[in-house]
Amino acid sequence: MNTARKSAASASTEVPVEPRQDAPLEDAATAEVRERARAIARAGGLMNAIAAGTLNASLEVSVSEALVLALLRQHVSKYLGILGHGTTDLGNILRIYTQQGATHFFQCRNEVAMTHAATVLAWVFGETPAVVTSIGPGALQAFAGSLAAASNGVGVYHIYGDETTHGEGYNMQQIPGHRQNQFLRLTETMGGAYTLHTPQALRDAMRRGTETVHRPYFAGPFFLMLPINVQPRRVQLRIDALPERMLMPVLAPARNDAYDAACELIERHARIVIKAGGGARRYGAELARLAEAAGAVVVLSPNALGVLPDAHPRNMHVGGSKGSLSGNHAMENATLLIAVGSRAVCQADCSGTGYPLAEAVVNINGDIDDANHYNHTVALTGDIGAVIEGLLLALQRRGQQKDRETQNWLDTCVARKLEWHALKHARVNGVTLMDDAWGREVLTQPSAIHTAAAFAKRIDAIKLFDAGDVQANGFQIVEDDRPDDTFTESGASYMGFAASGLLASALARHSRYMIAFSGDGSFMMNPQILIDAVVHGVKGMLVLFDNRRMGAISSLQVAQYGPDFGTQDDVQIDFVAMANAVRGVKGVFGGWTAAELEAALDEAHRHDGLSVVHVPVYWGAADEGGMGAYGRWNVGPWVADVEQRYGDQTL
Repeated sequence: MNTARKSAASASTEVPVEPRQDAPLEDAATAEVRERARAIARAGGLMNAIAAGTLNASLEVSVSEALVLALLRQHVSKYLGILGHGTTDLGNILRIYTQQGATHFFQCRNEVAMTHAATVLAWVFGETPAVVTSIGPGALQAFAGSLAAASNGVGVYHIYGDETTHGEGYNMQQIPGHRQNQFLRLTETMGGAYTLHTPQALRDAMRRGTETVHRPYFAGPFFLMLPINVQPRRVQLRIDALPERMLMPVLAPARNDAYDAACELIERHARIVIKAGGGARRYGAELARLAEAAGAVVVLSPNALGVLPDAHPRNMHVGGSKGSLSGNHAMENATLLIAVGSRAVCQADCSGTGYPLAEAVVNINGDIDDANHYNHTVALTGDIGAVIEGLLLALQRRGQQKDRETQNWLDTCVARKLEWHALKHARVNGVTLMDDAWGREVLTQPSAIHTAAAFAKRIDAIKLFDAGDVQANGFQIVEDDRPDDTFTESGASYMGFAASGLLASALARHSRYMIAFSGDGSFMMNPQILIDAVVHGVKGMLVLFDNRRMGAISSLQVAQYGPDFGTQDDVQIDFVAMANAVRGVKGVFGGWTAAELEAALDEAHRHDGLSVVHVPVYWGAADEGGMGAYGRWNVGPWVADVEQRYGDQTL
């Protein structure tokens, strides 16, 4: 382990820092803060300290400390932050609590990047973090990054140091204009939001916070505006009166009539497709049993990869605007749709035209609005696992058997799945093509992604996919057998998400090696991971697929209008040298063939830190250069056709 790596590892474990011997003595108030933080850390938690008698249940503290205590009450102890003039008081409390080991603060270098890392920490590793910054450009960037959490149903706290409440004049970096609560107005469009205008309102703020961040069905970001002048105020606090982390009981329909209505549809239809959305990730076993009982096949959304094993006979792979031969065939020909944990995003259901023959829908979802997205719907709202169990019991009680036509449906879909496998095998089997930008033959993106994905499976790594061509080809290619092997940010398709998300692996209690799959355009949106990885001790890999353009948009332009425009560049970047310029990061050239790429991946994996593998890939008109598209999308010159199709169907 090199010196830089040792330093990074020490920083990431948050070893308590003792004051320098020549530092000025603390005042009494600071000493009391330190003693409270020490008591919490030694007891192993906030309520443990109270039970042990080392921390009073009733305290007079600053609002900043009260907030830290309130978040600890909800088991939130990790902060990703860029401190500014609006967070000096909160930052001081976090300094003391982190020195004593009661909290963990991770300094970052870009607000968008740290927000992505926080999203991954919550989404992949199940730990709720808080993002800290000040209003102004920092908060605007963090707010922009929160789109990924909001779009994928991930709970994260955002704490922004806000303008003062006295209205003495403009505060630096506030949104100009003579209106109150400008940042509150802005942030509440993305999720829950609250301005802590009155110290005693903390209890209400934290109750609303946990109801947003810990919602069991499609959680989201919660934005807490913390006015500069409120942070140091004193407030009397009862810790046991602070809201705990919200825990919801498992809910499902209480009466049989809803289940019976769904059963009647299942019994009536022979061609049934189950569309598994991101909300179905944890319910693979239940989905498999439902598919068998209903005589259905399963089509995946990008965020449901692995919910059924790849080789499962009823798994037809992804379907939608990109989709697959088998997934889109099932969607196009099914007469009954069973939607499970799906928001029916435009690309997931071909802008509303993905089920042209479907006559009815059974929609299983925890969200009432999403459960009633389609016409002719029997909505079964509640916990997906509990609802499926109830539906299976109802089907068993009714005792109806599926007929031969159902077997024909499965046979036809399996035949299309075999066609898809053959096409995929031909496109990912180490294919190289002559590329104009590179002036030589290079790997196609499908072949390069497949090689890296197979390597990830071999070493049991989590795959994070960035936006663009890499993401689209990736979810068509990946062959997962577990739902937590791939995370693709298809909700917002945020460029830079995957590379930034690698930081979470160094922050999580129980981590796992991660590989980010990113295009050159996405990586350059947020390259801060090269520094943050060393500071915080990331051990992971970034595989950078370089076609010197935004390939997804270039391909869309060519498909729609002929030439590409404004999406490519001729600037040559030595990404290997760029990575190696940061001491502690290892840059590796990925080579020109699949064999060379495999060797590069092995070399990169042996590095004790972050490694970057640069892979030149093909972009051009050859069909072999991508996995193709099999659905419809309501964009550009396709709009008239798609909207007519949508208007002609009743679903």
